[in-house]
Amino acid sequence: MTADPTTPAPSTSSANWKRRGILLGAGVVLLLVAYFVLAAFLPRWWSLRVESLADRTFTKGILWGLLFGIVCTFAPLMFFWSAWSVRKGRAGKQLAIGSVILAVVTAIPNLLTLTIVLGTSNAAHAGERTLDTSAPGFRGATALGAIIAVVFVALLVFVVVRRNRRRRTAALTQ
Repeated sequence: MTADPTTPAPSTSSANWKRRGILLGAGVVLLLVAYFVLAAFLPRWWSLRVESLADRTFTKGILWGLLFGIVCTFAPLMFFWSAWSVRKGRAGKQLAIGSVILAVVTAIPNLLTLTIVLGTSNAAHAGERTLDTSAPGFRGATALGAIIAVVFVALLVFVVVRRNRRRRTAALTQ
């Protein structure tokens, strides 16, 4: 018995869409579960790490806050700048993606501190209490360090862009 050429073959595209829909739904559910687990865990964990660094003293809390604020703001901004600078080069897309990933990774301590400061969850409030009592001055010093780093990077970018413009105009006039 031969197959009738007028009857359509069973479609595999509908099976692919069903499979993709199920995988997408499962991925969304896993991301939501991970978000809620991490939202309940990370602020408390980070505040305890900072507590062990600051050792309940203002001096250490302020110094560690300044260090995290400056380094964890300066490095990501420089990685973003390098990603912007190399994006049109030969291997620019890969280097830009790598730089953005490094920027996000180096910004994690500041982002964790920000989740404690701006968060409304129980974990954020617990982290806030821990930082208030065991790492005094850390939050304010982190904010000050971030501002210092942003100003420094802005000045650096201004100087480099201005130098490059001067070089281009000098090359055109020669």
